[in-house]
Amino acid sequence: MTSRERQGRDLPLDAHLHTELSHDSAVVIDAYAQRALELGIDELAITDHVDFSPSAPGFGATTFEQRERYVRDAAERWGEQGVAIRFGAEITWDSQWAEAIREHLARSAYDFVIGSVHIYRDSPYAAANVAGWVAGRSLAEIVAPYFGEVVAGARSGLFDVMGHIDFVKRFLVPHVTVADLGAAPELYEPILRALVDSGTGLELNTSGLRSPAQETFPSAAVVGRFHELGGRALSIGSDAHLVDHLAWAFEQGYGATRDAGFSELTFRRGGATRVAIGLPLAPNVGAGSSL
Repeated sequence: MTSRERQGRDLPLDAHLHTELSHDSAVVIDAYAQRALELGIDELAITDHVDFSPSAPGFGATTFEQRERYVRDAAERWGEQGVAIRFGAEITWDSQWAEAIREHLARSAYDFVIGSVHIYRDSPYAAANVAGWVAGRSLAEIVAPYFGEVVAGARSGLFDVMGHIDFVKRFLVPHVTVADLGAAPELYEPILRALVDSGTGLELNTSGLRSPAQETFPSAAVVGRFHELGGRALSIGSDAHLVDHLAWAFEQGYGATRDAGFSELTFRRGGATRVAIGLPLAPNVGAGSSL
């Protein structure tokens, strides 16, 4: 099945997309909008990277004003055609930059903000380091630095959602498998409880299905546990960096949200109020076929 055949159809939202204003994408925003129109995706959140560590690859690449103008101009062009475009950001959470992040968000009017923990060259999970990091450590010790930062980001209360909360598993394969993590659900409890306690949403990110992990970030089981604990704020994103990854594997992603007990997604379109977006009864994929 090709990438285009995995793109969902006739769905309300893709809340995680990267354009040419991210260091790792070259997609022009109008290309996403045109493809969304073809697929019947009603609403997009453009969430280009915003980094605060000088060592991060996207640090200082763009200004808030550049990104806002780029997205809001596109929103005007495409709104009348039936594609709503929201101005968001994916902010790399790093506890040592918490105050800078807080100050930025206090003065910056985004519609929707994802907080994510990323992995760079100096991380123990980077390709050159991960084998040495894993050796001789328990699973809890292996994931502790990453999961601990996700907990801190959730407890900060700064974000609408925490993105790809177990993105680290992409880098751990084959040293640690998704089965290993699935057999240790207790490792996710501090993250999920921090989300619920702070009122921060959880993102179901389908890019994991394009990675060596071959599983959403997080798994359907973790999304279900979030719901069991009282979590009700859930978003979904393809984390696309290519046009053909817009709404990618959304038949599986949307299905997982329903199977977990959710009847709606939670989103923000600016201001302080979240909105509920009802889930369709059955997502569509490929050539308009219903699954």
